[in-house]
Amino acid sequence: MVAAPWREPTAVAAAFAETPYAIAFLSDGSADARWSYFAQAPEAVAVVGPHDTLDPFAAAAALLGPARPPHADAPPFQGGLAGLVSYEAGLRREPSVRAGHSDWPDLAAGLYPALLAFDHHRRRVVALGRGATEPQAQARARRALAWLEAPPPGSRPNRLAEGFAPLTAASAYRSAVAEATRRIEAGEIFQANIARAWGGRLAAGVRPFDLIAALTVQSPAPFAAYLRLPDRAVASNSPERFLSVDAGGRVQTRPIKGTRPRDADPVRDAALAAELAASPKDRAENLMIVDLMRNDLARVCVPGSVAAPELFRLESFANVHHLTSTVTGRLNPGATGLDLMAAAFPPGSITGAPKVQAMRVIAGLEGPRGPYCGSMFWAGFDGAFDSSVLIRTAALVADAGGWRFEARAGAGIVADSDPVLEDRETEAKIGALARAFGGAA
Repeated sequence: MVAAPWREPTAVAAAFAETPYAIAFLSDGSADARWSYFAQAPEAVAVVGPHDTLDPFAAAAALLGPARPPHADAPPFQGGLAGLVSYEAGLRREPSVRAGHSDWPDLAAGLYPALLAFDHHRRRVVALGRGATEPQAQARARRALAWLEAPPPGSRPNRLAEGFAPLTAASAYRSAVAEATRRIEAGEIFQANIARAWGGRLAAGVRPFDLIAALTVQSPAPFAAYLRLPDRAVASNSPERFLSVDAGGRVQTRPIKGTRPRDADPVRDAALAAELAASPKDRAENLMIVDLMRNDLARVCVPGSVAAPELFRLESFANVHHLTSTVTGRLNPGATGLDLMAAAFPPGSITGAPKVQAMRVIAGLEGPRGPYCGSMFWAGFDGAFDSSVLIRTAALVADAGGWRFEARAGAGIVADSDPVLEDRETEAKIGALARAFGGAA
């Protein structure tokens, strides 16, 4: 482990952003998101395609291998497995949910024995290496340290996309919301998260990383992330943690449910925040997902250890206010963060309740989601684990004409949902991405 002076993590990652399996976790430096990370050139990769029979979580665990002792006084992520789990990976264990196949892999992850960790609180960078011997570990740390010397690319264009347009018409989305409420009234489900899609193409000369670089300036988020694959990329500005596990086996999840848009007028903005904090509908919606997550965590946690120490915390971001709750637990002896992820995937906050039936409803109304509502994660050699929910996320695919992208935003639908208001909520949520692309929701 070698310390170095502070560098902005986006500037370092930008120099390697076109390298396959370059990966970055870019926090906003808030109290719960102290560290950002960058890694590249994994020593091995695991890719599970949508038609492969191999279980993606088993493939990830096999590549990571058994836990190793942690470094003392080191960042939470000290090297290990990192990558993408797409939404459809969670449908493999629920054959009754027929959403069709995405053209994205269910798993795309690399094993990174060297990385850079950026400490936003102490304004320093730490280069870490893991190896079979101490000299090998130190050599890998020095290799990561050299990444800091790479010159960043030139300035990015002001307008990133040729266009940013709905792929789901407002009328079609409102009809989907109305259908979901009918299913709720019939007693089939209590809640479902229904999403609307937008898309377009990057402008000539624009790179996928240019989007995440713009987002981290315009609307920083605690769980932003970027992954470059050979012919595609994920750029996520997520505010939501999915699951985390520390090296001692302590578990946390922080589901988001409840949203209001921000307002340029401080008085109106404060009123919207107060309205959200006091809303019986949003609090009930949040509590439903808390109960769902408690059930998911209980599958792999010590009996009696699962608790909800904080409910309905108001958190404000650049374009929206959210309600966030916290659920905690302790892993069963021998269980891992990947076991926990397999038990809880896909995240409850973007499916609904009851979870499996909500997934069936979503599949019928949306079809495959791909990265959207999946997760970017890291699983450390020492057993530590962290992951995000891939909302506020663009999925980008290279083709003969350059880069095309898709981004979605969803709303939690309950019995008294108004299709027009839910549609407006999706527009508020997609707003930061739309502005970064240079368009309007």
